[in-house]
Amino acid sequence: MGRVVVDVMPKPEILDPQGKAVARALPRLGIDGFVTVRQGKRFELEVDGPVTDDVLAAARQAATTLLSNPVIEDVVRVADESAA
Repeated sequence: MGRVVVDVMPKPEILDPQGKAVARALPRLGIDGFVTVRQGKRFELEVDGPVTDDVLAAARQAATTLLSNPVIEDVVRVADESAA
């Protein structure tokens, strides 16, 4: 069984209130050194069989048409995670 991972992030110009909340909470937890935090989405798509170029192409199409909102989000990665 293969697995494709799709990572989606808000576009840089889009406000990210969840990321800002995490960035403010980190120092309160004693975790310093991070200037900004952006929160995105991760999708794991399992296929019955190996991850082929056709499967990756289908995952890219799903990422741009269904899994992300192209107005406010960027698809930053579509990758074969079968070996991981």
